[in-house]
Amino acid sequence: MNAPSLLLVAAVAVLYSSGFYLLLQRSLMRVVFGILILGHAANLSLLVTDTAITLPPLLGGEPGQQLSDPLPHAMALTAIVITFGVTTFLLALAYRVWLDDENDEVPDDLEDRRISRLKEPEDSS
Repeated sequence: MNAPSLLLVAAVAVLYSSGFYLLLQRSLMRVVFGILILGHAANLSLLVTDTAITLPPLLGGEPGQQLSDPLPHAMALTAIVITFGVTTFLLALAYRVWLDDENDEVPDDLEDRRISRLKEPEDSS
């Protein structure tokens, strides 16, 4: 059984952490990039889970030799298409927000501010 390289596992960890960090930002473009990086991290983690990644595919292998599983590769192709569609939709939304007020930061919700102001005096007493 082949174990994944420590470098690949570290790359997946860095991609996931940077994607989640960008996803939590207030700028919509950073959120879009965060979702894009998370999609790449998911694809790489799917390929890392394949224990026989260096083995030949279903066609062209020696008789009796262990063959590579095509399911992680098919899942990665499906994830690429889904990530592309979601990224296109989010870019269209971010462009609409930019056309509206020429700013891509998410504003504070006024109701959240009001609730936080109401809750502050309770905490102090």
